[in-house]
Amino acid sequence: MPPWETPSDQLPPVAPVQKLLRALADPVRLEMVRRLAVDPAAEAPCSDLYEGLNKSTATHHFKVLVEAGVLHPVMVGPSRGHRLRRSSLQEAAPGLLDALMAAMAREG
Repeated sequence: MPPWETPSDQLPPVAPVQKLLRALADPVRLEMVRRLAVDPAAEAPCSDLYEGLNKSTATHHFKVLVEAGVLHPVMVGPSRGHRLRRSSLQEAAPGLLDALMAAMAREG
């Protein structure tokens, strides 16, 4: 079964905090997450989540975020995309996503 067909209730758990923080430490990946975090119910095609990267580099960043449990691959119309696993992140690391988004907003 392709990852975008995995039901939300059957997704793997979010990675341990150390791996989660490592995944979110990269500025490119953090920006991908920020673009999804602005809308709580958002899902977006992959191409909407980055700029200035070649496709293979973007694919690597998405893989890291999916393996850490931050994103869930989905189909968005005819395109592959991602959904932020907001509730899973909140359970695994309460307040982390909100704190990161607030810090990014302060930095502009």
